[in-house]
Amino acid sequence: MSRREYRTAKFGSWEHSKQLDAKVVAVGETEGIHFAFDRIERTPNTSDAHRLIWLADQGGVQDAVVEALFRAYFTDGRDISNRVGLLDVVAEAGLDRSKAENLLNGDGGLEAIKEAKELSSRFRVGGVPFFIVDGKQMLSGAQPPDAFLTMFRQSAGHG
Repeated sequence: MSRREYRTAKFGSWEHSKQLDAKVVAVGETEGIHFAFDRIERTPNTSDAHRLIWLADQGGVQDAVVEALFRAYFTDGRDISNRVGLLDVVAEAGLDRSKAENLLNGDGGLEAIKEAKELSSRFRVGGVPFFIVDGKQMLSGAQPPDAFLTMFRQSAGHG
């Protein structure tokens, strides 16, 4: 659907959505990430992308594929719900294109997506990033390193 429509519904107004985007852009710049939300016209259905990320894990190229998908969407403004464009992105990142096409033409990866949705529902995940450690400790949103250290220590029983 249109990004403006989606973000207005999710955040209450387009203006509020743009304020949130501006914060992300500012933080991204400090990390060398150049978010270009103004290039994004549509909020895509990412089911196929998630299925291909699952396949990429099987082939040892998951990190490269995720990075390529993020870059394509968040900095290049590409519609990653378009199958041809999606296949171009993952193939450029090292995923075998014919395997990717075969997966999308069948039901490969659907079970993993279903399991992930069930897990997200169980932990009441409302957004990303979201971190779960030992099935108990949870962090939502961008967090400073100290928050992770505290969570890891608590999980390990060290206070």
